[in-house]
Amino acid sequence: MQNSTQKEVLSYIENILTVILSAFLFLFPLVFASAFTDIFAVPKQLLLGLVIGLSLLLLGARMLVLGKVQLRSTPFDLPVFLFIIAVLLSAVFAVNRYDALINFVPFLFAALLFFILVNVIKEEKMILFAISALVGGAGVAGLISVLSYFKIFIFPYAETQAQSFTTFGALLDQAMYIAIVLPFAGYIAWPFLARIVRTNRKLETPEALQVNRKSLYSFGLGFSIAGVALLAGLGTTLLLLLTIAKPIILPLETGFQTAFATISQDSGRILQGFLFGSGYGTYLTDFTRFKQSSYNLNPQLWSFTFFRSSSYVLELIATTGVLGIISFLFIGYRFLKEKTMFLPVVLVFIAAFILPFSYTIQVLFFIALALFSATQAISSPKRYEDLEFYFVAMKRGLIAAIPEHGYVPASIQESKTSRVLPILAMLVLMIFVGAIGYLSGLYVVSDMHLKKSLNYIAENKGLEAYNHLTGNAEARVVGAIPSFPYRDTNYRIFSQLNLALANSLAVSQPQGQQISQETQQTILTLIQQAITAGRNAVTVSPQTSLNWDNLSNIYRSLIGFGQNADQFAIITNQEAIRLDPANPQQYINLGGIFYQLQQWDQAQNQFQIAVQLKPDLANAYYNLGHALESKGDLQAALVQYQAVGSLVQNEKESLDKINQEIEALQAKIGTAQEAAGQQQTQGTAENQPPLGVNQPETQLPGRQPLEEIEGLTPSPSPSGKPTTSPSPASPSPTP
Repeated sequence: MQNSTQKEVLSYIENILTVILSAFLFLFPLVFASAFTDIFAVPKQLLLGLVIGLSLLLLGARMLVLGKVQLRSTPFDLPVFLFIIAVLLSAVFAVNRYDALINFVPFLFAALLFFILVNVIKEEKMILFAISALVGGAGVAGLISVLSYFKIFIFPYAETQAQSFTTFGALLDQAMYIAIVLPFAGYIAWPFLARIVRTNRKLETPEALQVNRKSLYSFGLGFSIAGVALLAGLGTTLLLLLTIAKPIILPLETGFQTAFATISQDSGRILQGFLFGSGYGTYLTDFTRFKQSSYNLNPQLWSFTFFRSSSYVLELIATTGVLGIISFLFIGYRFLKEKTMFLPVVLVFIAAFILPFSYTIQVLFFIALALFSATQAISSPKRYEDLEFYFVAMKRGLIAAIPEHGYVPASIQESKTSRVLPILAMLVLMIFVGAIGYLSGLYVVSDMHLKKSLNYIAENKGLEAYNHLTGNAEARVVGAIPSFPYRDTNYRIFSQLNLALANSLAVSQPQGQQISQETQQTILTLIQQAITAGRNAVTVSPQTSLNWDNLSNIYRSLIGFGQNADQFAIITNQEAIRLDPANPQQYINLGGIFYQLQQWDQAQNQFQIAVQLKPDLANAYYNLGHALESKGDLQAALVQYQAVGSLVQNEKESLDKINQEIEALQAKIGTAQEAAGQQQTQGTAENQPPLGVNQPETQLPGRQPLEEIEGLTPSPSPSGKPTTSPSPASPSPTP
C-alpha cells in the first residue's frame, strides 16, 4: 500500500505532467519565432524537445517514488519502436549522415511523445483535458487565419502581415492539421448536439470519450463552439488554397519515380539504398539526383527544388528504404487489427498516401495514435496493461516484464523490493536527456546566430555577419559554426561572405597604387577561408549538389587570381552535375566556365545539353548563340538568337534585348533575314529566367603571379573554426 506522502508526491508529479503535456498540445500549432532560420518549424521542434526532456525526467522521478519501473503496454509499442530503429539506421547509413542525424532528432522527439502520452493519460479526465487542449490550439490557429483573411493582423511582425498568414508556415499543413483534429471535437460535441436536435442518429464514439449527463452541457457546448472555430478555420484555409495561395506539391509521377529510383539505382550502395534509403530528411538529394529530364517540361515547377516528396509514404520509401516503409505500414496494420475506426488516425493514414507531411503533421500523427491508445486502454484495460519490470537471474534474462496484476514467479519475488532498477532507469533518462538536450541546444544556438548573420548580410553589415558566423570573444558572440560545426548551411554562407568581403576589399583599392602587404594578406586569408568553408560544406554534406555548385562558384571567381582555379571550378561543377544531372542550369554554369576561358567548343557542347534538357529554355539558346558567335559561326548563332526571340514573345524587356542583338548580328553577317526562329521552338515559354551570358557572381581582379590556393584534397573533419581571423572591419561590403 502506498502511504499518504507517496500518493501526494505521485499526484503532484502526474498533475505537472498533465499540465505540461496539455499546454504543449495547445501551444504546438501556435508557436513561431523570427529568431530562427525557419520561424515555424524550429520553434515547434524546440518546444517539443523541452517538453520531452521535462516529461522523461518527471517519469523517472515517478518511478523512483513508486520504487519500481512501470510502463503501459500497447499494441503499437513494437511498431513505433521498429519505426524509430528504421529511421535511425537510415540516418546512420546515409552519405549525408550529418543531415540525416540532425533530422532524426526531432523525429525521435515526436515518436517519444507517443510513449509519454500513453504513460501519462490514464484517466478519462486526463483524456478530456488533453483533447480540449489539442482542439483549443487548432481552433485558435484557425481563428488567426480567419482574421488574417479579413486583414485583421494581431501580430506586429512583418512576417505576419499577409492575408494568407498561418502559424503553421503553410496553409496546406494547417488544413491537414485542422481536418485531423476536427473529429476529436465532433466525438464529444455530437451527443450534446444530438440531444438538442432530439435525433436518434448515433455517431460511433470511443467509450472513453463518451461524456456523462452531468458533463454533457459543459463539455458539449465548449467543444461545439470549438468545432465551429475549426470549421471556420478549415473553410478559410481551403478558400485560400484554392485562390491566392495554391500549394506547390511535387507531381505524383516525379515523386513515385524518384522514390523507387533511390532504392534501386543508387550506384555503389545498392543494398544500403534498398534497405535504408538515402537517409531520413535528405529527400532533397534524392530529388536532384534521380528526377528525370521530363520534369523540365513542367512550365511552372521546372525551376523548383523540392525538399519533400509528393506524399509522406513516397518520401519514406526514398529516405528510409524498405525497412522504413514496412515499419510505418506495420503501425497501420496494428491499427486495423484494433477494429475501431478512430477517425483522426484514419485521416492521418489516408493523408500519408496522398500528401506530403511537414514536421507538424508528423507530430500530430503520434499524438492521434497516443490518444487513440489512451481511449482504448480505458475501454479495454486488459489489452493495455501496465507492465512492471524486475531484475531476474541471468539464465532467465536480465529483466522481466510482468503485468501489474499478473502472477509474479517466486524466483523474482525478492527483486520486487529492489530500487536498483528505477534508479538505473532514472540515470539512463538523465544521461539521455542531458546528451540530446546539449546537442539540441547547440543546434538552436547555432541557428539563432545564423539567422542574425543573414539579417546583417541583408543590412550590408559584413563585420557583424562575420562575427555571428565564426564567433567573437570581444563581442561576446559564440558564432554559428563553432556552436554546431555539422551543418553545411553554416559553411556555405560563411564561404560566400568571405568571398564577398575579399572581393569588396580588392576592388576598393585605388587604381595605380600598390596594395599594402597587410591588405594583401587579409584578402588572401579571406579567400583561403572561403575555399576551406566551401570544402567543409562538401565534407559535411557530400551529396548536396548545392554545396558543389557553391564551391565551383568560389573557384570560378578566382580564375586569373589563383593557381589552377579554372580546373578546380570545372571539376567541382562536374560533381554538381553528377548530383543534379537533369538540371539545365548546371550545364549552363559549366558552359559559362568554358566560355570565360574562351574554350568555345566545350562551351557550345554544354549549352547544347542544356537545350536538349529543356527545349523551351530561352537562356540556354541565348548562351549557345553567344558561344557560336564567339567562335565565328555567325549563321548558327543567328538561328539560336531567333529561337530565343520566339520564346520570349511575352517578355518585353527580353524581347527588345534579343531583337537588338539579332539586328546587330544580321548587320555583321550582311544579311537581312527575318527574325523568324528556325529551331523547333514553337510558341512562348513560362517561368523564364532573365537573358544573360553566364558569368561568375563575383570575380576577383587578376593577379600575376597567380596566388597558390587550396585545391580539391578532402578537408579534415570540420572544426568549426576559420584558419585565421582577419578583421574585415573596413570596408563593410555587401556579400
